[in-house]
Amino acid sequence: MELTQFTNMIADILKEYDGEFPIHKNFQSGIGPFGEPQLVQLIAERLSARGVSAETKRTPDMAVGSETAVEFKIARPFGDNGNPAENWSVKLLHPYEGNTSLVGDAMKLSGLAGYSQKVLFVIGYEHNPPKISLDPLFDSFEAIMKEVIRIGISERCEETRLALVHPEHQTLRCLSWQLL
Repeated sequence: MELTQFTNMIADILKEYDGEFPIHKNFQSGIGPFGEPQLVQLIAERLSARGVSAETKRTPDMAVGSETAVEFKIARPFGDNGNPAENWSVKLLHPYEGNTSLVGDAMKLSGLAGYSQKVLFVIGYEHNPPKISLDPLFDSFEAIMKEVIRIGISERCEETRLALVHPEHQTLRCLSWQLL
């Protein structure tokens, strides 16, 4: 599946689920408070329901068919209560092998055998308009990948969905890159 189509499909799945006013634990309704494992499981189930074979795994986070490995991360600068989250950007940027950041996941994926396509995927949330823009985070991630770690990635593919139900997580930004 083409990266643009894949990213669009996931953004649609998440927006659709958000419209069901889901509640995670004791948080306010909406997809914003859900953790990575819950969202990846939901995405895999709904992709499968749409005829796209997908399953969650330990490594990678999700396999799409037998050819595509996907690693996910969430970028969420604010908590459910509206307070700035601590250390939220490290989930993308720590440039060390074995680290659970998206950079670490890229290193892990680059050595993972058995998949012809390897994808890095970020589910990001902003206010509308953003109180903290995610753009510097994404630009920094790309710079670390290209200039520090030197793992080739495709151009950024992005889909945005507005008007989420959560008062803090109002805008959904889904971004993906393919390892080259």
